[in-house]
Amino acid sequence: MNDAGFPLLSLITFLPLLGAAIIATVQGDERTVAQNARWTALWTSSIVFAISLILWFRFDTDSAGFQFVEQGLWLEGLGIGYHMGVDGLSVLFVLLSTLLTPICIVASWQSVQTRVREYMMAFLVLETMMVGMFCALDMVIFYVFFEGVLIPMFLIIGVWGGARRTYAAFKFFLYTLLGSVLMLLALIWIYLDAGTTDIPALLQHRIAPAAQTWLFLAFFASFAVKVPMWPLHTWLPDAHVEAPTAGSVILAGVLLKMGGYGFLRFSIPMMPDATVELAPFIFALSVIAVVYTSLVALAQTDIKKLIAYSSVAHMGLVTLGLFTLNQQGIEGAIFQMLSHGVVSGALFLCVGVIYDRMHTREIAAYGGLASTMPRYALLFMLFTMASVGLPGTSGFVGEFLAIVGAWQVSKLLALLAASGMVLGAGYMLYLYRRVIFGALTKENLKGLGDLSPREIAVFAPLAVLTLWMGIYPTTFTAFFDQSVSRLIAQHQAAIAATRQLAGL
Repeated sequence: MNDAGFPLLSLITFLPLLGAAIIATVQGDERTVAQNARWTALWTSSIVFAISLILWFRFDTDSAGFQFVEQGLWLEGLGIGYHMGVDGLSVLFVLLSTLLTPICIVASWQSVQTRVREYMMAFLVLETMMVGMFCALDMVIFYVFFEGVLIPMFLIIGVWGGARRTYAAFKFFLYTLLGSVLMLLALIWIYLDAGTTDIPALLQHRIAPAAQTWLFLAFFASFAVKVPMWPLHTWLPDAHVEAPTAGSVILAGVLLKMGGYGFLRFSIPMMPDATVELAPFIFALSVIAVVYTSLVALAQTDIKKLIAYSSVAHMGLVTLGLFTLNQQGIEGAIFQMLSHGVVSGALFLCVGVIYDRMHTREIAAYGGLASTMPRYALLFMLFTMASVGLPGTSGFVGEFLAIVGAWQVSKLLALLAASGMVLGAGYMLYLYRRVIFGALTKENLKGLGDLSPREIAVFAPLAVLTLWMGIYPTTFTAFFDQSVSRLIAQHQAAIAATRQLAGL
């Protein structure tokens, strides 16, 4: 029980599992099972989103502490408990997860026709893992959910993906699992050192500076793969290209944010000395990601792969902002993660719309779609402009704040980070021109229908959010202002204490 009057976070986390269990019991012929599975998944995920809106309306933006906290016994003898809660660093990611899940289910309504029952169950299980990870306030609970995400996503890519789905699924699984093994070793070390796995308690526990570097690198191995940071990004283009459209949406919209969230929850507050020591290393990798992957995106002929590489570039700006360790940089990184979750998800849905009609993602196969699909062209333009960082869209706010934060660290760093916006404009506008503008000369494109009511319903909330976040960003920054301020204050106090001890 908590201040909401009932175990709200547990309900949001585990209700999708109930929906998956109901889908598993559906009987009938294949068509009946598929239809019932779709509707059950949609109703379940929609109810979960509606319940999660309580977090939006009842969250105290003036508090930096954890809210809606739930605690219970689990492995009592080991000091490991069931502990859930959200603060400003996590609450909006919970809402992002619960919003994108029903959108993905509606987007898959017609495109997925095989093993529909299993597909919908996989998405509901995935929702439980994503939400649980952002709500977990115990390291062991966090690790269970963090790793649990791998299983349904592995199946979504491997079963319903493209021609090279098996290769892409195993590459995704092995990359992320290898990094997570090192994180597990670090968690065990911290548990033996502190005697607890409770995250709020660990935030007050001081880890010896000599051990922080090794622990930081162990966490980095896992979180950097998830972001993904250069050069650990090579699994992402393959996973995106082979995943079904909804799989790409969740992968870009939520799963890439797990690494950035991990840095915020563990690396920066628990290992402050190592964070300062290794920040230049992070900056170097982030700048390479911004510049190099933007140039690689320019050379792509596959729409999905181009957007996948753009995700690496945008997330490079996120990691850069996080490790500036100032208010503007960290808030810009969080805002950029939220914006990227909405905009990149929408861009992959845009790809899915034309792929469902033409069954090809090659840029050269398109051209002149504005003539036959004007509504599609308008929405694609909105999300393209947001990806570029046009003022008035969500993409501008996060990138601007992150670059302002980088400027306070190094003007050269800010200049290199800003080059990503220029390169981003290059590859995204080049893509838009080749797909949407020009003469409609290809015969097979002339009969394409514009967006259906179902597809408009999928895009509508994402379009509203893109504009809302761009025009009135304080609606969202208010949620994490206090939490970021507390994070920076605690970090600075820890660094000052270390320097004082070194002086003695």
